[in-house]
Amino acid sequence: MRIDIITVLPELLKSPFEASILKRAIEKNLVEVYFHNLRDYTDMSYKQVDDYQFGGGAGMVLMIEPIDKCITSLKAQRNYDEIIYMTPDGQTLDQKMSNRLSLKKNIIILCGHYKGVDQRVRDNYITKEVSIGDYVLSGGELGAAVLCDSIIRLLPGVLNNETSALTDTFQDGLLAPPVYTRPREYKGDIVPEILLSGNFPAIEEWRENKAYERTKALRPDLLED
Repeated sequence: MRIDIITVLPELLKSPFEASILKRAIEKNLVEVYFHNLRDYTDMSYKQVDDYQFGGGAGMVLMIEPIDKCITSLKAQRNYDEIIYMTPDGQTLDQKMSNRLSLKKNIIILCGHYKGVDQRVRDNYITKEVSIGDYVLSGGELGAAVLCDSIIRLLPGVLNNETSALTDTFQDGLLAPPVYTRPREYKGDIVPEILLSGNFPAIEEWRENKAYERTKALRPDLLED
């Protein structure tokens, strides 16, 4: 998989990809991630990529020209399955979306900033608009990092135990069951005996029941869906 991220703040994005699972995925050549500074695609003085919005109003808007130049340059080199725009009014990211995107080969992610992007970018270039929640951030960079993390960890070979991702919360529409590790007893709090029994069919049944109970108590809306 290849992911190209277009941003006005590449330095804000790089650190999440320089540690832990994402770093290992890149080092193992399971994914390629490239950052494209939008200011490299403008001919305006002072590397300007934003301007005041027509009609007045507070907030600057990313201009169409540098975005067009960047996307056109990338598309001239390869085909892209999705061109994603990170925006709070996009489709809310969930596990199903991450699963689907993990099957793609090439993705562009455009990070909004300031008041957003010229609407013509959204109308003519973007194939999917994604939000990480009903709140507003200063830009799309942090959202892009979240999206990438949720996708990359699903790629074959990224996790040491590939079955781990299959038992994550939301994969089967339920919250994950509680998990325990050593010590068996801590300050009088003891690990459930069933988990130490070695009876794996019974353990799986216990986990399924607990997952359902947690979902019913904490996220009943998932059961409605």
